[in-house]
Amino acid sequence: MLLCDVETALNAARNMTWKGLHPIVRLVSDIYEKGVKLAKKAMADLERRIDRLPGLKDWFVEIKPAAT
Repeated sequence: MLLCDVETALNAARNMTWKGLHPIVRLVSDIYEKGVKLAKKAMADLERRIDRLPGLKDWFVEIKPAAT
């Protein structure tokens, strides 16, 4: 499947499953400013939910959902 446009990519992502569940998919078109960072406490809270793949730690992460 060629992901030749945004709608094709979004539809492909919507049809994927992981452990029988479909992801929530939406296009984020906001422009993010450079240099904006999380506060240290906020980043520490996020880091506790992130599993990084050894050897690819900057490029492959699994972010676990926040507890409700």
